[in-house]
Amino acid sequence: MIDAVATDSSSTSSNDKPRRTRRTRMTGAERRQQLLEIGRTLFAAKGFEGTSVEEIAAKAGVSKPVVYEHFGGKEGLYAVVVDREMRRLLDMVTGSLTAGHPRELLEQAAFALLDYIEESTDGFRILVRDSPIPQSTGSFASLISDIATQVEDILGKEFKSRGFDPKLAPLYAQALVGMVALTGQWWLDVRRPKKAEVAAHLVNLAWHGLDGLEPKPRLIGHRKS
Repeated sequence: MIDAVATDSSSTSSNDKPRRTRRTRMTGAERRQQLLEIGRTLFAAKGFEGTSVEEIAAKAGVSKPVVYEHFGGKEGLYAVVVDREMRRLLDMVTGSLTAGHPRELLEQAAFALLDYIEESTDGFRILVRDSPIPQSTGSFASLISDIATQVEDILGKEFKSRGFDPKLAPLYAQALVGMVALTGQWWLDVRRPKKAEVAAHLVNLAWHGLDGLEPKPRLIGHRKS
């Protein structure tokens, strides 16, 4: 499919005869990409409910049926945007885990999330919102769970070497990744302190907490169950 980007315009020559200018055209793939970028910007700024198909079409300079033709509607466009952002963040985090030392792995994971927030602010704003679409491809909570799964093996090996129960690695993986993710949500708007300092403090809390970990933690309050 080939779409027109702009409508025809005319100019007047020396003999006063109108002359039509050539229209710039997009391929179907180019139009789809354009709609995704426009949808991503609007969903980040206004949320799903605050964004309309009419506004998406107007920003793209096309009619509403073009949006429906590519995505079946606003819901379909939103689902594709969310899926792309989730895959990008997951790839950035898992691709960053290359170090051998567990503490440096924590640093790499923290930096990966903060890098994503810095480089893809609109995408992160979309991800941290609760999805209004039941059939959406995922949620921020499920993404965090996916990332935590990637570090379970790393924690499991570390636990085993320290004499801890490796079966508890999934619990600690969820806790560590959740801590970084929630801090990232806070940092999204404040942007202080600087990224490297945020990463250092996150790893400081996580690492020194793990470093002093009790093999069998105990409760000191009255409640025991």
